[in-house]
Amino acid sequence: MVNRHTALKIRKTHRYLGLFLGIQFLFWTISGLYFSWTDIDEIHGDQFKNLEYEPKAFNDLISPSELNVSKGVKTIELRDINNLPYYWINKKLLYNAIDGSLKTKITKEEALYIAKLNLKSGLVVASIEQINETGKHHEYREKLLPAYVISYKTDEAIKAYVSINDGKFQTVRHRAWRWFDFLWMTHTMDYEGRDNFNTIILRAFSLLGLITVFSGFLLWFTSSPSVKKLFKRNKK
Repeated sequence: MVNRHTALKIRKTHRYLGLFLGIQFLFWTISGLYFSWTDIDEIHGDQFKNLEYEPKAFNDLISPSELNVSKGVKTIELRDINNLPYYWINKKLLYNAIDGSLKTKITKEEALYIAKLNLKSGLVVASIEQINETGKHHEYREKLLPAYVISYKTDEAIKAYVSINDGKFQTVRHRAWRWFDFLWMTHTMDYEGRDNFNTIILRAFSLLGLITVFSGFLLWFTSSPSVKKLFKRNKK
């Protein structure tokens, strides 16, 4: 059985570790509760999307082989931009699928058309602006830029994003998603980019958390009257 001095050291270590880690443990608990009580489809904004949307069918399209694409066509996607068909070629170039003309970017009017197709009816546009870059904490991070961000007059502070170069509806963001994103950052402890599970700080806190738990078990073992009685009996 450990002596009183060692037991006090264990108790002191456990207390200060608990105090140091307590705030992060609270964030882990709160974020975990939020994740478990929320519908991930609602976080993704499915309640605002037109989930019944089906791409429009077009006729009399030009053959992709007739386009002047250097090194040939590797990938191709069809886009409906303001009721006109466009080919998105090799994830780089946008061509009119009827006359083969190259389109360098979409307009704000075309972005509003694309967003209207992908979102539920009834949303009123508040503003539309172009963004050319985003930070690591931006809600549109790691997606195609430049893009138009369309803000709507809603209590949920809805914003839709349409990429300018390819005319694709990228995503929708709203207040609940932003809360989820903030709590996700506190959960992963990636305060730089939010999505990295391999940060040194997360590893350190996880290890310290394990030490705190084991010190609690050890503290119980060294201070339990039952354990002390058992040791006294064995000595006899």
